[in-house]
This record gives sequence, structure tokens and C-alpha cells, in this order.
Amino acid sequence: MSTPAPVRPSYAAVLRLPHVRRTFTAALAARLSYGTVGLAVMLSVTRATGSYAVSGAVMSLFGATTVFLTPLRAALSDRHGARRAVLPMAVLYGALLTLLAVLTWRPGAPVAPIAAVAALAGACAPPLGPVMRAVWAELAPDQQMLQRAYSLDGVAEELLFVSGPVLVGVLTGFAPPASGVVFSALLVVGGASVFLSSPVIPGPRPAAPRGRQGAVTGLVPPFVVALGAGLAVSAVELLTMAFATEHGYDTGLVPWVLGAVSAGSAVGGLVNGAVAWRTPARTRLVLFAVALGCVIAVAGLAPSLWLLTTALALAGAFIAPTLTTAYLAADEVAAPESRTQAGAWVNMGVNGGSSAGALAAGLLIGRLPLGVCFLVTGATALASAALAAGGRTTGAERAPRPLTGAEERSPR
Repeated sequence: MSTPAPVRPSYAAVLRLPHVRRTFTAALAARLSYGTVGLAVMLSVTRATGSYAVSGAVMSLFGATTVFLTPLRAALSDRHGARRAVLPMAVLYGALLTLLAVLTWRPGAPVAPIAAVAALAGACAPPLGPVMRAVWAELAPDQQMLQRAYSLDGVAEELLFVSGPVLVGVLTGFAPPASGVVFSALLVVGGASVFLSSPVIPGPRPAAPRGRQGAVTGLVPPFVVALGAGLAVSAVELLTMAFATEHGYDTGLVPWVLGAVSAGSAVGGLVNGAVAWRTPARTRLVLFAVALGCVIAVAGLAPSLWLLTTALALAGAFIAPTLTTAYLAADEVAAPESRTQAGAWVNMGVNGGSSAGALAAGLLIGRLPLGVCFLVTGATALASAALAAGGRTTGAERAPRPLTGAEERSPR
């Protein structure tokens, strides 16, 4: 008697996991704050101080404390539980954003208090993405379902960062820019309060054993690839602006080009999540990073903005798969007591690379031909793939999650 073919988990099946709809919706509402706050802070500080230089310095402080303290905040979440650690962070973060809005509501604000409050706010930014991915890792019954969940999460996050600036633009059309900072504070406090009240939020975990060097080494490949991908994608945004200017196109078309990149990323992420991969996550991680780097490297050869848009949309199709697979690879080597931290390291890599990418592209543009700038940008993703491929495999990886159906007969 033949055995019926197993049904692959769908995205609808992911949303049918216990308590997921409420938990995920609240997490997205809170995480939307990260899509709105950057532009809101930049606009409000610029208006309050009248200086782009001051605004850039404040944004650098805010970004640095947000990005580089992420693993520490995630470690507190793992050690004490998200409710006890992350909810106070969210409340304090919201309070500091509100204070920043008060300081920048009218022109003529003093610079030092603005910079100090912005830096403190960044230091308190709650690790909502890493906590949500830790929830997915707890709820997913097998690796294929987890892959779908991470892909869905990544595509949703992409949409948040596309829609966030649009919401700020609408809001500042009839209110002061600082109102966008208040809006961000309300989103994070309200969303995090509902999110962290979910019964599936991880509780406190025992401290990780000392001397887990294998696990730390195992995080290097996903961290390095995330860093390279973040740097390359961020640089592409500025390079696209330079391409439009150099070729005589209206720079108002640039957002549409970047929208095509985001659309390509969303499609690529959904397709990646739908495929039942047989190759290990680390192998896929390297291959996706290579594909991303190669497409960006040759995109600068495009003779027109329309062909550049096509090339960058294709590059976008590898962005979400690269980052989703980086989170999967990190989860594979993470001990249960440090799962949130593992995702936070990848998150820090992406955000750190994004911060450096625009700076690096700005230094290259004007000094090198634009085609060479694209080539160098693509080479950063290729270099990260080479480093990830060359890293030694450790024995710290957990046993793979149970597989179902056909996957039991054909292990990855």
C-alpha cells in the first residue's frame, strides 16, 4: 500500500502555530518603530538645530549604541527572560524617544542634551527581532517549518522598513517632525507590551556554560555574511543615486529603483521559504552571498537606469534568502540558553554593515569610475562568502530538528 506524499508546510501553516497570529502581529507593530524612527530623528534634529552636520553626528551616536549593544541586550533577554528584560527596555526606550521629541519639537534646541538622549535611547532599544526569531525557533516543529517562519519574518520586516519612512512622510506633512519620534515611541511601547504578554514568549534560561568556543566560532560565518550583505545593499542605495545623476536621469526615479530591489527581495524570500532545500544552511548561505555579490558587481555595466533596475531587482532576490539563511545557520549552532543572542549577532552584522556601506560608497564615488564602485561593492559580498566558506566547521552544532515525510528518507 503506497504512502501518501507528505504535505509541505505552507505559510498559512506557520500562522496556524499556537498563539502565532497575535504574537507576530504585535511584534510587527513594535518593530515598525524601527522603520520610522531613523527618518523621524534625522528630520527632527535637523529642524531643531538647523545643522545637517549635527543631525549626522546625532544619528551616528543613536545608530552606534543601537547596533553594537544588541548582543548585550539579547543576552539579558536570554538570561532573565524577555518579559523581565525586554519590556523594561521598551518602556525606557519609548520614554527616551519621547524626551528626544520634546527637546527637538521647536528650533533652537541645545545640541548636547539631544546627543546624550539619542545615545541613551539607542542603548535601550529592545531586541524585538531576535526575540521573535527565538519564538519561531521554539514553536517550529521541524527545520522546514522554521525556514518558512524565518522567510515570512524577513519579508514582513522588509515591508516595515519600506513603509516606515512613508508613514513618517505623511505624518510630517501636517505635524512637526518630532511627532514622528513620538509615533515611534508609541509603536514600540504599545506593540512590545502586547507582544511580550504572549504565552509563547521565552522565559529565563540558565547561563550558558563557560568555554563554548565552538558555538562562538560557529557564529562567525553567518555574522560575516550578514555584515557583507548589509554593507553591499546599503552601498547600492547611494550608488544608484550616483548612477541616475551621472546618466542624466531624474533622481526622483531612484526610490522606484530601490522599490524594485525590495520587491525582488520579498519575492526571493518567499520562494526561498517555499523550497524544501536538501543542502545544509551553511552551504546555501555561501551560495546566496556569491550570487548577491556577482549580480551587484556586474550591475554597474548597465547602460541605462531601466537595465540597472532589472539587475538590482535580481540582486534583491538574493537579499532576503541570504539573511534568512544566516539566521538559520546561527540558530543551528546556538545553544538553547543563547538563542536570542545568536540571532542578535546576525542582526548586528546586518545593521553594522548597513551603517558602513553608505560611508564606504560615499568615499568611493568620485574617486573611482562608477562601474568600479559597483564591482568593489559586489566584491565585499563575495569576500564575506569566501570567509564563511573557509571557516572551519565546529562540533558545537545542535542535532538537527526532526524532519518529516520525505525529509526522513533524504536527510540534508
